[in-house]
Amino acid sequence: MPRTRSLTAAVAVAAAISALATACTGQSGGQAQDDPGKEVTLTFWHGWSAPGEVQAIRQNIARFEDAHPNIHVKVTGNMTDDKVNQALRAGGDAAPDVVSSFTTDSVGKFCASGAFVDLNPFLAKSKVDKKAVFPQPLLDYTQFRGNQCALPLLNDAYGLYYDKDAFEAAGITEPPKTWSQFTEVAKKLTKARGDGYERVGVMPTFHGYETTPMRLAAQWSPAYFDADGKSNLAKDPAFAQMLTYQKGLVEALGGYAKLERFRSTFGDEWGAEHPFHQGRVAMQIDGEWRLAMAREAGVKFEIGTAPLPVPDDRLADYGKGYLSGTIVGIAATSAKQNAAWELVRYLTTDTEAVVAFANAIHNVPSTKAALASPKLVTEPGFRTFLDIARHPKSNTTPAQADGGTYQLTFTDFAYQVEKGAVPDLAAGLAKTAAQIDTDIAKAK
Repeated sequence: MPRTRSLTAAVAVAAAISALATACTGQSGGQAQDDPGKEVTLTFWHGWSAPGEVQAIRQNIARFEDAHPNIHVKVTGNMTDDKVNQALRAGGDAAPDVVSSFTTDSVGKFCASGAFVDLNPFLAKSKVDKKAVFPQPLLDYTQFRGNQCALPLLNDAYGLYYDKDAFEAAGITEPPKTWSQFTEVAKKLTKARGDGYERVGVMPTFHGYETTPMRLAAQWSPAYFDADGKSNLAKDPAFAQMLTYQKGLVEALGGYAKLERFRSTFGDEWGAEHPFHQGRVAMQIDGEWRLAMAREAGVKFEIGTAPLPVPDDRLADYGKGYLSGTIVGIAATSAKQNAAWELVRYLTTDTEAVVAFANAIHNVPSTKAALASPKLVTEPGFRTFLDIARHPKSNTTPAQADGGTYQLTFTDFAYQVEKGAVPDLAAGLAKTAAQIDTDIAKAK
């Protein structure tokens, strides 16, 4: 299952986290005083809810308890960040010791508020070289200003799904590698019906499920902030180039209004009525989970997977993509932080544990060793996403003091661009960048 949340929800969570700054009184890092060798019970909260996911967590916890017979773990699933925040504010025995969250956009707040403890002292004490263990983009979204308040727990890589049967019928022999090729392929795969569509080559609009400005921008390798921490939207040409391409793609496929009318007929993103499952969309931007979901939905065509295209002048970068994933941290309110660290270290750095969990829930592993493990269950379609995760130029959105607010501001602007409501792109980017700087200053 996917590890994604809406930006609006993430921003609401980030706002709630800011209230934790005065509530978090736990000890951090090397100051933790508990003895992890003594009998202890930890409380671990996570967000997974599907039966297979819950079972996979239980199996990993059982392996941990076998290796650490003095540490017992009470596991509670289907926990939202809102519930976590409420418990951390209240503190006491009811609060969790270890928390897993799907909301990577809240890491900046988790770190800055002190809701989660800095794990750097624990990593040093355990002689874990985080840069040798984790791919750099995963470290980028689990730390803020040097505070490693979370670690990656599995990984999501975003790429391109395509209908191989539709490609063959249209005489297309391979997935597009550049954005100009992508436009031509999308046009060729689009079939009209009356004043609408029977099928679109791709649904390009940013309201369309996993097609977000951040995931497209990743193919231009953007720098969201400069060395002084100021928004780079108006200074890095990557953003203008991506938005210009996006607007052109929308126009090439029939225009914003026509596409949005068709999109309004789409079914649930997570069910059998997904338009890609039904053949109403020939190409889909999505994460590694879509392959298993599409097969469970009983699709009638052969599915292909590939990295997203890159700008025409950066063909050498082909293979990269946007990375995200689940995070795990230790609550600052916990009085059992050394024991909690043993659980966090096991879940995030033990190769056998990471591989077993990734195999069980069809996510990409989050350590370099797990990505290379011969025990990792792979198939050609899934290997595409492993390759994206390994690519040295794959990237992510950095943590910020305002959580995901800067991404929401960027997305709101991108909505206006793609529908042709921004007459001056450069001026609009400058105004959006100024708003982002204002929001971050307030958050600080």
